[in-house]
Amino acid sequence: MNRYLEFDIIKRFFSPLSVEANGAFGLANDAALWQPDDGCDAVITTDCLVAGVHFFASDPPDSIAEKLLAVNLSDIAAMGARPTAYTLTAILSEEIGDDWIGSFAMGLRNAQKKYAVMLIGGDTVATPGPLTFSLTTFGSVECGKALSRGGTLAGDDIYVSGTIGDAALGLRVLQKELRVVDDGHEEFLINRYRRPEPRLEVGKAILGIASSAIDISDGLSADLDHIAQQSCVDIEVKVADVPLSEAVKACTKIDES
Repeated sequence: MNRYLEFDIIKRFFSPLSVEANGAFGLANDAALWQPDDGCDAVITTDCLVAGVHFFASDPPDSIAEKLLAVNLSDIAAMGARPTAYTLTAILSEEIGDDWIGSFAMGLRNAQKKYAVMLIGGDTVATPGPLTFSLTTFGSVECGKALSRGGTLAGDDIYVSGTIGDAALGLRVLQKELRVVDDGHEEFLINRYRRPEPRLEVGKAILGIASSAIDISDGLSADLDHIAQQSCVDIEVKVADVPLSEAVKACTKIDES
């Protein structure tokens, strides 16, 4: 990708996503300006998604964009913070054309509106390798109030904000490794894989109530182990108490038959 084409892509598809962002300069400056709210700590997180690893190259471009932003915002939510801005690095493979980029940008626009966050900078380059995106989100939380993984105490209860295993089974459906009889269940599971929802309101609501919090995108068991290690506690989970969606329950019965 030559520099002129890169600038054209930024101007046509990504600059419009920054027009309401203070300090973004329409993505025409060398860098952006950003500062947290008064009396708040800055919260910063970065995620990288690679085609064939974190999403299918054949996935709808708008769903890839929504997933990219959502998984990043989920880390902000786990700190009890409010997201305000993000930067995006788009590493585009050779077969990506204007229609694909336009659909991707529309997905970002929809997600921005839903989560009240704005693009303020980034980069766009070409690659002979897989389609890759890196996104960094900036947020703020009242000074000294951010949630962490290290505050859990013996006797604390464990809560999750949704059902467990939906996205994992959605991936298996797309890989043709799982048969789903109910079309509604199949659509639900695939959507949970392609379009995760960050629990931003939950994160803010549990500030001052929860002792610890974590994004569980790596899996309930793995992420509870992170809390256990950081908090120096043992965690016990009764399998029967883990909340499951009707789709997961139905698919589990299919696997057992």
